[in-house]
Amino acid sequence: MKNTNTQNRRRFLAKAATALGGFMIVPRHVLGGKNALGELYKAPSDIINMGFIGTGKQGKGLANSFLNTGEIRITAISEVYKAKGEQMLERIKGVYDKNTALGTYSDIAVYNDYRELLARKKIDAVVIATPDHQHAVMAVKAAEAGKDIYCEKPLALTVKEGRAMVNAARKYKRVFQTGSMQRSWPEFRQAAELVRNGYIGDIKHIKVNVGKPPVRYNLAEETIPEGLDWKRWLGPNEYVPFNAELAPPLSKDVFPNWRLYKEFGGGMVTDWGAHMFDIVQWALDMDGSGPVSLSPPDGKEVKHLTIKYANGITMTHEPWEWNNAIHFMGSEGEIKIQRKKIETSPVELATRFIGETEKHVYKSENHYKDFLQAMRDRTKPICDVEIGHRTSSLCNIANIAYELGRPLTWNPEKEIFKGDKEANALLGRKLNGEWAIKI
Repeated sequence: MKNTNTQNRRRFLAKAATALGGFMIVPRHVLGGKNALGELYKAPSDIINMGFIGTGKQGKGLANSFLNTGEIRITAISEVYKAKGEQMLERIKGVYDKNTALGTYSDIAVYNDYRELLARKKIDAVVIATPDHQHAVMAVKAAEAGKDIYCEKPLALTVKEGRAMVNAARKYKRVFQTGSMQRSWPEFRQAAELVRNGYIGDIKHIKVNVGKPPVRYNLAEETIPEGLDWKRWLGPNEYVPFNAELAPPLSKDVFPNWRLYKEFGGGMVTDWGAHMFDIVQWALDMDGSGPVSLSPPDGKEVKHLTIKYANGITMTHEPWEWNNAIHFMGSEGEIKIQRKKIETSPVELATRFIGETEKHVYKSENHYKDFLQAMRDRTKPICDVEIGHRTSSLCNIANIAYELGRPLTWNPEKEIFKGDKEANALLGRKLNGEWAIKI
């Protein structure tokens, strides 16, 4: 006698394949087994359909991270550089080939215009892994289209664009995770809870080492490679000539250098700063606010960019012994923290157990699963859009202080500089043509 459950599963798969016009990734839960994390797979009705916008180096890594949860299927991708879109498809196929527990791979829709991807009603959420200058426009339009959003850090190129992203997410009731995945790593959670519980006493000063601010685009013009839609790559930006440093060929498996130029990114101040300043904001319980003043180096008394909070805590952006790292200095101890490394004084604080009755931050052990669960629960994930906006804003105003070369007073509630029209003019930028949104 044939197993009735098996017959029912086969009928379900056949109907699903027909409904999707031939596209099919069979959820592994239907076939049995566990995902890459050793957990049972979700039921077919609980599998989340995702679209990926941007399929470069970061997009490929994110695809792997999300697929490994066993909770999603990638339904479509959007890419303006044809070769990179094709490489992404091969990457996804490779993930399925190596991890047969994920299910069976089949064709994925590919779009040159991300708006066509957003128009697909079956897509539940989008992952935005494009250069920073595209984030705000894409995220706002994704929210309008009813998609939940995972957007890479730094969240926005300007303060006003970040606020527009928050407003859109709230208006359309979207779950929005910022890709600041360090919040889901244990060493950073430990540092934040040590600070919040006063284990190093009152915070006296913080040093953050994350590299330099951006420069204006100054690269020589090169021939646009075949298959790259340069106009769509620029999106809301003014035209600049192509250079491969902005969009490197497949032969160079590197993170592109668009992040070094003001038109597209914020230099290392936003690239790594969006990670490390984010942990400072978290530890200081400032996720809904920010500093009140910034003083750039003046060659005299102020040696490094100095950022001050209303409670008197100061933070400097300066090089020290550890790269891409934070040094918290308190009245009773210190914490040095970077990825996969934490050192404390007293030494035992690095592994100190934080008791149940003590202060705790939001605990996530997997940034991607946290987003997916927040989607199901309709709750805010560990790095909600407001949090991502506040961190990118800190980075943005730090770059404005560097650019203008004078002290600035910041109002974190109104998100404006006090008495400085020139500085306030830099809080936004012109967005062009069909790619424009209101900021």
